[in-house]
Formats: sequence, C-alpha cells, structure tokens
Amino acid sequence: MSVAPPLIEVRDINFAFGSNTVLEHISFRIDRGDYVGIVGPNGGGKTTLLKILVGLLTAQSGEVLIENQPLRTFKNRFKIGYVPQRVSQDHINFPATVYEIVESGRIPRAGLWRVLNDQDRTAISSALAIAQVEGLKDRLLDRLSGGQRQRVYVSRALAAEPEILILDEPFVGIDVAAQEDFYAFLKELNQRQGLTIVFVSHDIDVITEEVKTILCLNRGLLCSGAPAIVHTPDVIEKLYGKRITHIHRAH
Repeated sequence: MSVAPPLIEVRDINFAFGSNTVLEHISFRIDRGDYVGIVGPNGGGKTTLLKILVGLLTAQSGEVLIENQPLRTFKNRFKIGYVPQRVSQDHINFPATVYEIVESGRIPRAGLWRVLNDQDRTAISSALAIAQVEGLKDRLLDRLSGGQRQRVYVSRALAAEPEILILDEPFVGIDVAAQEDFYAFLKELNQRQGLTIVFVSHDIDVITEEVKTILCLNRGLLCSGAPAIVHTPDVIEKLYGKRITHIHRAH
C-alpha cells in the first residue's frame, strides 16, 4: 500500500542574514488537509520560515518541496495563498475597494496581462462569499474594522483557489471577539473547504486548542506534533528561556 507524499516537505533548511543564523537544520512535513500552528519567541525565525515556504526568501542550504516537487521549480505557485504579517494594518489607507483588492488576488492564477473572464469572476465571487465579505465589496478598506480587513486579505488569497493557506500573525490588531470569530473561520476553511492551513501566532494557549499540529521554533525546530506537547515545562523553557504560566481560556 503506497503512502501519499506530504503536501509540504522541508528538508534540512538553514538560513542566515549575514553572520546572524536565523534557522538551523529545520526539517518537517505537512500532510494535505493539516491545520498547523507555529509558535516561538520573537526573533525565533517564524516569519523567515514562512517567507521561505512561499518562495520570498531562499535558504542557503536545504530544500522545500511542494507536492513532491522542489519549490524553486514548482510551476503552480498560485496553489500557495499567503497573507503577510500586518498586511491589514499597513494597507489601511490604500485607495481601493474590497472587490478590487480581492480581484488582485486572482492574478497569480490568471496571469498578469490576461483579461479576467467569467471563470475568474466566479472564483472572485466565491472567495468573497467564503470569507463572508461579499456585502462589503464596494467599501473602501479604511472603512472596515481590523477583523473585516483581515478577512478581505484572506479572501484575496482565496481568489487564486489555493490548496495551501499560509498566514503570518493574522490576529495582530484585532480584538479578542474578532480573533475568536477568525479562528472559527480558519477552522471552517480547513474542515469544509479542505484547505491546508499554516499560521504563526504568539498566543500559545489559544493556538494549541485550535490546530491539529504544532511546530515549536526557536532557530531550530524544538518539537513538532500534537498540540499537547507545548504544555510541558521543558518545551516552554527551551522556547522562551524561562518557565511561564499558562492561562487556559474558558469555554
């Protein structure tokens, strides 16, 4: 009986900015349909790792494979949807409507110079509906709340019909109620839409209640597996250099 290859495989990645080593001997695999959280301290390499996964940075050594193909030669980059860190805060004053922003997310699949056709417009409408922002499509970005803006940028990523959604700190700048709503939204994308999701968060207690798999990163990959592994004192100490107290949210 054959075993399906992982959707994402990272093999012995090493990365440095000059003499500053950021990632060291990182290896892991992510299977199709997984829901993965990445935790670790500031400066631990989380954002750098995501940028390597989407091809914005290239590791000095090691390899990333997508669908068993090297990322450097992977032709279907539109299959990887990416929401960068703080994008919903940095672009608040961008003079575009929600529809225009989501429409721009179709370009990776459609091509830069091709006129969008009915199939493209259907995909854009579907992305707006899935993210529950279709009612906002004519509004300017600066008229939306932080949670609404974050959904718009997820909708933009979904417009290319990706198989993988990668988000860097998606909860920065949105209140607790909006965060809970957004977590529910991500879980629905994973369970109902079948999207493989990878995201970074600083909120250890919440993230371990939401995801299926967790990666603990502090320059090296300290551990990976079921979320419960994070709640051991040794792992916390290796991640943050000290013991901290967990406060679990009530249900």
